[in-house]
Amino acid sequence: MELTRRPSPANRPFGLAKFQGNLWMGSWDTDRVYVLDPQSLEVTKEIEAPGRPYGIAPLGGELVAVIAHGEEDDRYLYRIRDGAFDVASKTACQDMTGSFLTARDSALYLGQMHNRRILEMSSDYAIRREIALPTRCAGFAFGPDARFYMISADDEFENLAFGTLDVAQNRPQFERIASLPDEARYLLHDGATWWTSLRDANEIATFTA
Repeated sequence: MELTRRPSPANRPFGLAKFQGNLWMGSWDTDRVYVLDPQSLEVTKEIEAPGRPYGIAPLGGELVAVIAHGEEDDRYLYRIRDGAFDVASKTACQDMTGSFLTARDSALYLGQMHNRRILEMSSDYAIRREIALPTRCAGFAFGPDARFYMISADDEFENLAFGTLDVAQNRPQFERIASLPDEARYLLHDGATWWTSLRDANEIATFTA
């Protein structure tokens, strides 16, 4: 599996989402979310976030983002509507923690790495169930075959691997497909290609699997 690596338009990229034909990317360096042309990665719009942006995912015709606030690093969910963060939509994450985010149909999946779990939630953030993680996680997303894919990591956040996780189970096992660089954070499938943020390398990478 080969990665195509390109410089990120802003340093320390993290969250990625495909929405309305554009690539959306959050930056830890600037605390902004960028709207990018998916072919050139040219910035077409940038939005100031109300904190550090973590996960981002489309849900119900708009975007949901995880934002970190304050010295305690508390995590909140926000909606992005009409090209801006809706501050009135601010909702605390369960246990004030959360990072990775993906969605399928009306379900939202929030990764809570410190708790080693994924929360499956409804569109109003009601928790439907918990999914235990067998390893540390550096990102997840649904693929074109409706399977759930994840980046697995060891306890030192090294030896990263791309593979599948059966989230229909409450305690699924990770099935490895291929290795990924240790800088990889986040995972997105746009219908044809996989994307990941190489956060500490300040790059965006694509690959097929």
